[in-house]
Amino acid sequence: MKKIYHLSSCTTNQRILQTLELKDDVILQDIKTENIDGATLDWIKEKVGSYEALFSKRAMKYKSMGLNEKQLTEEDYRRYLLEEYTFLKRPFIILDEEVFIGNAKKTVEAAYSAYHK
Repeated sequence: MKKIYHLSSCTTNQRILQTLELKDDVILQDIKTENIDGATLDWIKEKVGSYEALFSKRAMKYKSMGLNEKQLTEEDYRRYLLEEYTFLKRPFIILDEEVFIGNAKKTVEAAYSAYHK
């Protein structure tokens, strides 16, 4: 499966999608209209090692909800990721068994190489 969870209103995500030079074999899912489901989130967590690795602490709600002052558990991270799309690092790129999370230049380059191999 080739699928990208992204935020369509984010110019960085738009730029990354263009950079990847995608074909019709990739499913795009806008997390604002349809957040990631629990089964997929769990599968990605197994690939990267933790829910915390998928969690964006840059999200405005992270501070406004006071989460930055709490000791969050893995269960907390999972719950917040499923409740609020803004906590997802993005984009989430799934290319068969490979997963790429976030918008770092190295991550995007690795996803591009994996997709176009």
